[in-house]
Amino acid sequence: MKPDQQIPRNALVWIIASQFSLVAPHAGRIPIWVLAVYVFAALWRIMVYRGSWSFPGRWVKAGLIASSFAGIFFSYGSLIGLEPTVALLLTAFALKLIELARHKDGYVLLFLGYFICITEFLFSQDLPIALYSLLNVTLVTTALVAMHRPGEHQFNRKTIRLAAVMLLQALPLMLVLFFLFPRIGPLWSVPIKTHTAQTGVSDFMKPGDISSLGKSDAVAFRAQFDGDIPGASELYWRGLVFSTLEEGAWRSLRYFDVPPAERRAPPVETTGESLQYRIIIEPTQQNWLYSLRYARPTSPGVMSGSDYVLFSPTELEDQRLYGVESWPDAILEPELSPWRREIELRLPGTDNPQTRALAGQLRSQAGSDAAYVDAILAKFRDEPFVYKLDPPLLPAENPVDAFLFQSRAGFCEHYAAAFVVLMRAAGVPARVVAGYQGGEVNPLNRTVIVHQFDAHAWAEVWLQGRGWMRVDPTASVSPDRIEWGLERALEQQGGFLSDSPLSLVRYRGVAWLNTLRLRYDALTYRWQSFVTGFDRDRQFQLLNEVFDGISVRKFLLVLAASWVLVLAPLAYSLLGRRRAREQRNCDRYYLQFCEQLAPLGFVRAPGETAGEYAARICRAVPAIAGEVGEITRLYSELAYGPVEASSGRATRSERELKQAIGRFRPARKMRFDRDPR
Repeated sequence: MKPDQQIPRNALVWIIASQFSLVAPHAGRIPIWVLAVYVFAALWRIMVYRGSWSFPGRWVKAGLIASSFAGIFFSYGSLIGLEPTVALLLTAFALKLIELARHKDGYVLLFLGYFICITEFLFSQDLPIALYSLLNVTLVTTALVAMHRPGEHQFNRKTIRLAAVMLLQALPLMLVLFFLFPRIGPLWSVPIKTHTAQTGVSDFMKPGDISSLGKSDAVAFRAQFDGDIPGASELYWRGLVFSTLEEGAWRSLRYFDVPPAERRAPPVETTGESLQYRIIIEPTQQNWLYSLRYARPTSPGVMSGSDYVLFSPTELEDQRLYGVESWPDAILEPELSPWRREIELRLPGTDNPQTRALAGQLRSQAGSDAAYVDAILAKFRDEPFVYKLDPPLLPAENPVDAFLFQSRAGFCEHYAAAFVVLMRAAGVPARVVAGYQGGEVNPLNRTVIVHQFDAHAWAEVWLQGRGWMRVDPTASVSPDRIEWGLERALEQQGGFLSDSPLSLVRYRGVAWLNTLRLRYDALTYRWQSFVTGFDRDRQFQLLNEVFDGISVRKFLLVLAASWVLVLAPLAYSLLGRRRAREQRNCDRYYLQFCEQLAPLGFVRAPGETAGEYAARICRAVPAIAGEVGEITRLYSELAYGPVEASSGRATRSERELKQAIGRFRPARKMRFDRDPR
């Protein structure tokens, strides 16, 4: 292999560093053996560089490839899906280092590195990930720059400076493309994250499901209101409506469970003032969205179900921004259809006989359905029921009886489920609603931060003439949970965020730490709103506002003008000053030498070589022939001899030339008549 085709040592160091930096954000989602492959490949390539090992042969490479495919298959159980695909790509990226021999191999590896950098955004688009990806792009670009410096066989940290300058020069063009380049749909479909755990409220509910979320501080979504923020007791974020009880679990109605005539929600007459707000929801790999009571979406791509809940036609693989308008005082379904009434009264078999008997007794004593609701709430409030994050497990047989008459300790889902069973047993239509309640108000940007520990379940009861009414039995047992949140409600019991011991939410009492946390959350919301949420609709709205209407012709003119404004200064800096930037030190010193002789009549003619110029001077002024000859010799060696390795400073020969020219004083030795020819 020719020396000029080999990978320089400086480039090899930056390539290995960029590889480990690129795989780092994936470390938590790939098998541990993939990380071991990176260490193995780096050690092998280092030993090859030192001459201790050789490059792998054909059969060795084939064995490594087969082992990688087998390892991915046994780790994930499939080669189909986002996680196994990315893991396989990362493994190939590591193994490519072993056969890195020529420049073309380096180019393939580095261009693949840019693609690897993009794969992290398939899992997260948060601000820290974006900043870290910028670091990765800088490292890959640094390795690419080092590839074009074959003389650098020593590690040179200054290479990263040139890469950083190149990226800064590309920044204006990046901004133009971000705001003006048309948002088009994907040309291919990315496989969903089949191996990523689903977060948040599930589409079915068993005792203990929601209480498990009370131990997590993960953000479920953030909401920002146009006007005043409602009080915490009014922030009931509806997500799912559970109308069916099967085998001890509540679940929502499936699409084909609903007759075609019932699939569209009945029209609602809106009364009172509306609430307008925007929500940025975190990816859940589910379809349902969250909103306050009676919501109408103001963003495209959001639909409303027959239970007045919002949902997305596609699963939430990424953060989603959507606008909502709600009417909390609207009357929902003042009249129930026979099918809906039958569904919301259905109870399986003859389970929970004690609960049914209690319901019949209390309903006979109450004068109306509304009075019966009050009687149940009074029972929860006056009797020794306990609100507890980790209640005892309930038996599979007659669980509601065990809860109401034995344990009397439960979380919100226990009280909501028991309340709905009591309602239905007395002939009152009722259902369980799951979502979130409350939220933390960030005073810095007036957003409501809803965490997973705000997950909540309550009930909706249908009353004649009043429609569906929200009833929260948890408020009767633990008012602090509704007014102040889960932390205050569990203050005496402990267990709050037990799964997140390092969560900053646990230290909200430390003023400076809490301020830092809220500032970061405000920055995160701004990033999500203006960067990750900048979709095609928002781009069109922005351009339409800035340019007072946008057409195809106007858009193309704006795009072209922006490119000219961005690229013109860059082209001038690259081409207009190219000669000055590319001038070598020896050329600059020699021109100074020529400038010293020009006033004395020795002007260098165009096309005259350094040797011809020196010979003319020596013939005319023999007194300076020795100095002129030495300077010309030093310059010719530097200009036309072998390239001397440089670390960015002047070489020894360049310093000698500079010193010789600095000592040269031709005017002092010219004391005779001369002919400048």
